[in-house]
Amino acid sequence: MGKLLSFLFAILFSAMLMAQQPLNSSQQAVQETVIKMFDALSNRDSVSLKLYCADDITLYEYGQTWNLDTLINKAIRLNTATDFKRINTINFINTTINKQTAWATYNNQADITMNGKLITKKWLETVVLVKEEKRWKIKVLHSTPIK
Repeated sequence: MGKLLSFLFAILFSAMLMAQQPLNSSQQAVQETVIKMFDALSNRDSVSLKLYCADDITLYEYGQTWNLDTLINKAIRLNTATDFKRINTINFINTTINKQTAWATYNNQADITMNGKLITKKWLETVVLVKEEKRWKIKVLHSTPIK
């Protein structure tokens, strides 16, 4: 029993040390890309949105497969509420980079005001990013709704 507790403590301590490591500039750039992409959605700004997404982005949302045109249509064009406001809270769990590819997992909460109603939505999401012309761009986004 003592060995098991020591082993579990060692794993927990290692995880705590890893969680406390500061991000390097590349990891910060990856996270900034994700944040700015969601800011563009909040601002209903398709031009800025395209800056942070690969042209061939694939999004897996609500059991469906979307491309960039689908995202722009559903989140921007069809969103005509005059009182629309979206505030994103993104808490990163992990950000990893391997050469020209990166992936990040995070909890995403959106507080959305629309047509006089406030709705809070939560997701666990993973993105895969690629480096294009010295900029990170989101290539894949997989989203799992959290109840």
